[in-house]
Amino acid sequence: MTYLALIRHTESQWNAKGLWTGLTDIPLSEKGVKEAEAIVGLIRNFKFDIAYTSPLVRAKQTLKIIMQKLGWSIPVIENKALNERDYGVYTGKNKWEMKKAVGDEMFLKIRRGFDYAIPNGESLRDVYNRVVPYYQQEILPKLKAGQNVLIVAHGNSLRALTKYL
Repeated sequence: MTYLALIRHTESQWNAKGLWTGLTDIPLSEKGVKEAEAIVGLIRNFKFDIAYTSPLVRAKQTLKIIMQKLGWSIPVIENKALNERDYGVYTGKNKWEMKKAVGDEMFLKIRRGFDYAIPNGESLRDVYNRVVPYYQQEILPKLKAGQNVLIVAHGNSLRALTKYL
């Protein structure tokens, strides 16, 4: 049986502060490092042939910790198609302060509205439209060839892939 595993990067330094990170390249927090180490116990009994990640450091760090702890030496492919959503004008702003400022309805639209394009950023549809073609062209053929695939990426890029799957 061939399988695909999806792992969201663990807590980044900005996640810990409640800030929208988007494409800002922020490393893991200490808690994030511990969370990545804990993932090892969940996937220890699985064998992967290849891993995919975004070029953003928080995803790469999560994958690197997992691979080091498990002693894996498998190919890793980085691609910006797996990047987090570009939060545009909201990047670096505190989510919970923004929720108070814009209200519940608008906050939900910003975070989860599929067609809501953030000024100078992306909609969730935009993320979907970059993740899914990459999956179809690059990752799906590996699965069809019998390879087990691990993807370590971001909440919104993985959400887009999950929506497709």
